[in-house]
Amino acid sequence: MAGVLRAVLCAAGAALSVYALHVEHQAAKDPSYRAACDLGPSVSCTRVFSSRWGRGLGLLELLVGRDSALNVPNGAIGLLFYLLQGMLGTWRGRAAALALVGTSVASALASLWLGAVLLFGLRDLCVVCLSTYGVNLALLALNLQRWKRHKTSPKTE
Repeated sequence: MAGVLRAVLCAAGAALSVYALHVEHQAAKDPSYRAACDLGPSVSCTRVFSSRWGRGLGLLELLVGRDSALNVPNGAIGLLFYLLQGMLGTWRGRAAALALVGTSVASALASLWLGAVLLFGLRDLCVVCLSTYGVNLALLALNLQRWKRHKTSPKTE
């Protein structure tokens, strides 16, 4: 059951990440572009994804510059994360369980950071962003359950 739930969460997260990449790409090509998730002036994922905070969590730009190849869109980071979660979820053992928890904690911290940026910095509501935060939280819960099972019964996964 947990495997099916993980697959659904990873597929949803990957789809949201691809959509975020699409919105950012379209907005870069056409400044008048408005995505389906733009519901009003303060409910605009296009504005969020096109902002400084839509790449490298808004932090990499400070370290490597805006135009650096390392300053990738958050959607690309998310896509990589969900693919990694899906792949590691099929592996057994302590190392996989630890990697799942570690990457989930990192995604939860990133979600908290970006949520604070949405609320206090951009003062925007991004439906796609909030949805990814929910997926990240669900994956964290799933991974913590797996870790707990692994610690209490090391012979089974």
